Amino acid sequence: MHQPEPALFLNMVMIENGDEVLVENRVKQDWPGITFPGGHVEVNESFVDAATREVFEETGLQVAQLKMAGLCQYADLTADQQPFRRVIYFYRTSHYTGEIKNTGEIKSSREGEIFWLAKSELKKQTLAGSLSDFLRIFNEPELSELLYLDHDAELKTIFR
Repeated sequence: MHQPEPALFLNMVMIENGDEVLVENRVKQDWPGITFPGGHVEVNESFVDAATREVFEETGLQVAQLKMAGLCQYADLTADQQPFRRVIYFYRTSHYTGEIKNTGEIKSSREGEIFWLAKSELKKQTLAGSLSDFLRIFNEPELSELLYLDHDAELKTIFR
């Protein structure tokens, strides 16, 4: 009989404003560097509602019309308990209300500083974790999935 696999669901949202994207410079030790807003999906919460909530909590912006950009999945083998799968849903939007000022005034959240950054400058930054891989899913419409597979203690990265 098939046994359900333990999983943790997360989200990340690329908010676009012309040639800029909203980023946060995470200061938390578990994933420091430039990334997009996002976080955990709560029990009984829809994926879109979770992404909307996380963006609001971290930026103060109300986002709308989220479009699925793809996902990333990998086995989390670092936990002391039974390993589980992490699944990150990637969304993008250019529809939001509220304002982040980019005139020297930078908004901070518990995650880090929030600011607009030119898309052309993004890859020049110190990116958090696997964000450089994630950007391929956000920016290449022919891709929809990123998998990190552990084969005999060797990490394999697969884009589909």
